[in-house]
Amino acid sequence: QVQLVESGGGLVQTGESLRLSCTVSGTIFSINAMGWYRQAPGKQRELVARISSLGITNYADSVRGRFIISRDNAKNTVYLQMNMLKPEDTAVYYCNIMSSRGQIGGQGTQVTVSS
Repeated sequence: QVQLVESGGGLVQTGESLRLSCTVSGTIFSINAMGWYRQAPGKQRELVARISSLGITNYADSVRGRFIISRDNAKNTVYLQMNMLKPEDTAVYYCNIMSSRGQIGGQGTQVTVSS
């Protein structure tokens, strides 16, 4: 069974940084795109950042220049480095992958940014 194990969330103050990690556990033939979504209370889930198997990245306008997505294919892991965090970044962050087994999502990790 394939699972996504997320870590790195927490409570920080405005301007601080956090690094999220998401590791794919279980047997999987290939992983294409990997990404992070987030959902704030009362809002729809939105794409934060995405990275293709070739390393091509795209970001939501709200995080471009502050967040960096990367991946380690040898470890089946995707990272999200979040810098200059703002209160509006507060949300549950979900890892998501497109793979040989289809689309798989994680359980989410809470990020809270206090003002």
